[in-house]
Amino acid sequence: MVKGNLRGSTLRGAIATTCGLAFLLFGYDQGVLGGVISLPSFRKDFDDPDENMEGIIGAIYDIGCLLGALLSFAQGERFGRKGSIMWGCIIMIIGTILQTSAQERVQMIISRIITGMGNGINTCAVPMWQAESFKSHNRGAMLIIQSALIALGHPLSTWLSFASSRSEPSTFAWRFPIAFQGFFAIVILFILPFLPESPRWLASHDRVEEATEVFALLEGPNATINSPKVLAERDLVLEGIRIEREVGDATWSEIFTEGPMRNISRVLLGVGPYLFNQWSGINSLAYFLPITFERNLGLSRDLSLILSGVLGIQYFLVSWLPYFFIERAGRRTVMIWSSAGCSLCMVIIAVMRKINTPASSWVFVAFCFLFFDVFSWGILPVSWMYSAEISSLRLRNKSVALGVSGHWLSNFVVVYVTPMAIRNLEYKLYVIWAVLCASFVPITYFFYPETARRTLEEIDEIFLREKFGITHTRKPGPKRRHSAVDPEILGRNDAGSTPEKGSIKHED
Repeated sequence: MVKGNLRGSTLRGAIATTCGLAFLLFGYDQGVLGGVISLPSFRKDFDDPDENMEGIIGAIYDIGCLLGALLSFAQGERFGRKGSIMWGCIIMIIGTILQTSAQERVQMIISRIITGMGNGINTCAVPMWQAESFKSHNRGAMLIIQSALIALGHPLSTWLSFASSRSEPSTFAWRFPIAFQGFFAIVILFILPFLPESPRWLASHDRVEEATEVFALLEGPNATINSPKVLAERDLVLEGIRIEREVGDATWSEIFTEGPMRNISRVLLGVGPYLFNQWSGINSLAYFLPITFERNLGLSRDLSLILSGVLGIQYFLVSWLPYFFIERAGRRTVMIWSSAGCSLCMVIIAVMRKINTPASSWVFVAFCFLFFDVFSWGILPVSWMYSAEISSLRLRNKSVALGVSGHWLSNFVVVYVTPMAIRNLEYKLYVIWAVLCASFVPITYFFYPETARRTLEEIDEIFLREKFGITHTRKPGPKRRHSAVDPEILGRNDAGSTPEKGSIKHED
C-alpha cells in the first residue's frame, strides 16, 4: 500500500520541490567554500593554506561525490530512488557535523569526502526519481526546477558567507555557513516519508500493484487503479520491461557492451552532457569566484563577495527561462546555442584578462555574468536530465551513476587545478574553456538524438531503430495530449490487455 494523500499536480509538485531541495543543497555546496576560504579566521584555523592546499580542500569534496556515485552504481538499484536519497542525506548530515567541528586540515578533508559521498548518491538518484515520475509533455520543464535551484544555492552560500564574515575574527564566520548545509538535508528527510517511490522502479522490481497505485496518484484526484489511462500507462511500462527481460537478466558487464538495447552507446551519450557541464569551465569560476575577482582583478574581499552574490542571484533568476521553451525548442537546440554562447563569452573573458586594464577588468566581470546566464539556458539543465532520459530502465541506475561519476571526477580535476591555473595560466585558462565549449556544438548536432516530448519508452524505440553513429532524430516529438498515453489508440480493452508497442496518440 502506498502512503500519502497528495495526488496529481500537487504530488508532482511535492516531488519536484523535494528534488529541488536536494539540488539546492548541491548548489550551496559548490559556493560555500569559495565564500569562506579567504576569511582570516578560516586561514588561521587551517594554517594559512597555500594554493595547492586550497585546491585539495576544495576538490576533495568531488572525490567524495565520485565515491558516492560509484556506491550508487553498485547498490543504488537495491535501495530504490527514495531510499538512496534518504541515505544520501543522512551521510551528508554526518559530514556536515564533522566539517563544522573541524579543528585541523585532516578532519576538514575527511569530512568533506563524507559530505561529498552523500551528495554523489543524491545526484544519481534525484534525476531518475523525477524523470520516472513525470509525463513526457512536462518532464523537461519540471527538471528545470532542479537546475534552477542549483543556481540558487550558489548565491545563498555567498550571501550567507558575506553576512557571517561580519563576526570576524570569531570562527562563527566560517563555521555557520558550512553548518547550514545540514538544514536542507534535514528538511528532505522530513518530507520523504510522505512521497511515493518511482512507479517505474516499483514495476521493474515486480511490485506492480504498488506501481499502479503510484501511477493513479500521479494521474490526478479522480484517477483510480482501474482508470483506463492509469492501466494504459502501467501496461506500456510493463511492456518495456518485458522486452528488456527477453534479453536476459542485467549483468555488471552488460552496461559496457552494445547488444540489442545499445547499452554502451547510451552510456557514452549520457556521460557526455555531464562532461560538457564540467569542461565548460563553469566550476573554474563558480567554486572560486570571489578568489577569481580578488586575485585576477585586484578587488577587495568584500567587493568580490558582493559581486559573486549579485552574479549568483542573476544566475538563479535567468535559469528559470528554459522552463518556457525547453520542450518546444528541444534538448539539442538549447545545448548547441548555450555551448556556442559560452565559448564566445570565454573568448571575451580571455581577451579582457590579457589586456588587464581597469576598464577591461569590469568587462571581464560583465562577461562572467553573461557566461553564467548562457550556461543556465542549455548546458546546465540538459546535463542533469539527458542521461536519465535515454537510459533503459533495467540499466538506468548504473548508467546515470557512471555519468555522475564522470561529472565528479572532472569536477575534481577542474577545482583542484583552478587556484594554480588562475595564478600561472592567467588568460590562457579561459582560452582552453572557449575551445572546449566550441567543440560541444558539432558533437551535440551529429550524435545526440532529441528526447523532448517523448516518453521514456519511445526513447527506447529510437535506440532500437538507430545504430551507433550520427543520429537522425533531431526534432522534438509531436505535441501530445497531457495524458501520457491514450488507451484507445494503444489498443487497450477494458479487461486490461497489453498495448501494442509504440502506438501512442499525438496531436500535430
